[in-house]
Amino acid sequence: MGQQETWRLPDAFVARMKAMLGDACDTFLASYEKERALGLRVNTMKVPAAEFAGQNQALFSLRPVSWCREGFYYDRESRPGRHPYHEAGVYYIQEPSAMAVVALLAPKPGERVLDLCAAPGGKTTHIASRLEGRGLLVSNEIHPARAKILSQNMERMGVGNCVVTNEDAASLAKVFPQFFDRIAVDAPCSGEGMFRKEEEAVRQWSEDHVKMCAARQREILEDAASMLKPGGTMVYSTCTFAPEENEGTILAFLKSHDDFYLEERECPKGLMAAVPQWAFFGADKEDDSERDLAGENGIEKYHLERAFRIMPHKTEGEGHFMAVLRRREDSGEFTGKR
Repeated sequence: MGQQETWRLPDAFVARMKAMLGDACDTFLASYEKERALGLRVNTMKVPAAEFAGQNQALFSLRPVSWCREGFYYDRESRPGRHPYHEAGVYYIQEPSAMAVVALLAPKPGERVLDLCAAPGGKTTHIASRLEGRGLLVSNEIHPARAKILSQNMERMGVGNCVVTNEDAASLAKVFPQFFDRIAVDAPCSGEGMFRKEEEAVRQWSEDHVKMCAARQREILEDAASMLKPGGTMVYSTCTFAPEENEGTILAFLKSHDDFYLEERECPKGLMAAVPQWAFFGADKEDDSERDLAGENGIEKYHLERAFRIMPHKTEGEGHFMAVLRRREDSGEFTGKR
């Protein structure tokens, strides 16, 4: 499906991507002419991933997703969503890039984990499989109809140590101060990374919508941070390319939270490092302090290059951004803006 059909990308979006990518933008735009990669993630609470792949490789033409040990690409003609295995919860149909979020969160059995924006359930069922039935998973979704779908997916996948909640982040923060070992914040975003998948995302896009999403993400991150234990890990993710919602949001958070830092991780195969200078796309051009890249007041100390991006012209997957935030062990009481 070519750009001349559904992918008439917004001019302002294309202009910004050209400013970000330079000569590589042509390759980026050409990726919209290609069919997107499809993926499924094996539910390891029911079957080991290697065993499933060995028995069903021919059925679904499975190929491993490099950044997720439970993830596999499949051939679109195999239609695994219509197979009885799907209804039995043997796997979850999931966009391959989205699988990287929980791989980076790395929850362990016995921990308390919050998935703050959990519907329809891809990342939260991934968390559940990593917990192996031990510990507590709180899966939250603010929209009631989507929370119902989330509950149905948790039941289908056979998750027994999960509570599904239907609250806003601020309400949860009042109940769970410094409670969780790990938190996933797959924040509502402008959805630029889904342009190739969802035509509606193209129609709804605007520069004002990007700014609105960035403001909302900062509020959500603030509430999430107050629920994380000292020494805990929080992964912030979006499915957008917009720097205001990615590097910009993380920079703003770190500048007001001395008790958090970006954890250094080896870059998984297929991902790329975030670009610190992109944090200033969309920033106030008159605010010189925001653009000071040198000295102790600059951005070097925040190590934004430790965050990750998935770009569709570089790998098999849609656009995604992920940042692994660690709360310092000695942070004590929450020091954010709340």
